[in-house]
Amino acid sequence: MTKGQSIDDVQQMLDEQGYVCGRALATVVFLSLRLGRPLFLEGEAGVGKTEIAKAIAAALGRRLIRLQCYEGLDAASAVYDWNFPAQMVAIRTAEAAGGADRAALQTELFSDEFLIERPLLQAMRPDPAGAPVLLIDELDRTDEPFEAFLLEALSDFQVTIPELGTIKAPEPPIVILTSNRTREVHDALKRRCLYHWVDYPDFDREVEILHARAPEAAETLSRQVVAFVQTLRTEDLFKKPGVAETIDWAKCLLALDVIDLSPEVIADTLGAILKYQDDIQKLQGSEAKRILDQAKASLEPA
Repeated sequence: MTKGQSIDDVQQMLDEQGYVCGRALATVVFLSLRLGRPLFLEGEAGVGKTEIAKAIAAALGRRLIRLQCYEGLDAASAVYDWNFPAQMVAIRTAEAAGGADRAALQTELFSDEFLIERPLLQAMRPDPAGAPVLLIDELDRTDEPFEAFLLEALSDFQVTIPELGTIKAPEPPIVILTSNRTREVHDALKRRCLYHWVDYPDFDREVEILHARAPEAAETLSRQVVAFVQTLRTEDLFKKPGVAETIDWAKCLLALDVIDLSPEVIADTLGAILKYQDDIQKLQGSEAKRILDQAKASLEPA
């Protein structure tokens, strides 16, 4: 690890990639890099769990390999597959040529030439730039059998392909797992990792994040946007807006040349911060104005 020799270095390294984080998160990232331990990040959707993997990969100049989890994901889909159409073409070609050696043909068919590498296998391969960053995103969407397989793969950093044998990583990848906590992830997997709960940032940090990700936004508008979103998070909503929505909304307002929030502007752009119609309906009429007034009042000097 050529960068991130201290916690302060890690914080600065991430900041240079536009990722603003507190010392607690910088500390657990530093320990993960220093000790070579997987990092398990849990928190609400949109708080920046995925982005930190992208920031680490960019800062260290490493390849980012992302395994997007989903219901029904199995080991085969995550590790490798065989290119069956190409194998069939090779078989037909050999048959047309005549006198094909069956043993030699089988060896050829199950070689690297026909192997389709999925994220976990890709992460085990050597890379001139150094071990890649393996992002296992939204692990809570998978089921327990896949967790059990992952537990073994991350323990030894190796995978087995029956036709080729065991492939072990020459250098363990930097592993980051994320979960939106739609279900509990098994303790056995968590024990293999360093853990951090990524919470919504406080007002000052979210303003700082907005400055980093949407620097063209004026100070007044940035503070109004953050104050409104943070006030909105206190409401009874099906899905509270994350930091990602704060950034998206600010960029939408900039595209509309908005310099000051108003109930009318909010009503026109609610789709940037709320993703469920029931939540949007709650902010119709006077509700948007009430929340905006409350947000602006919080910005006034005490």
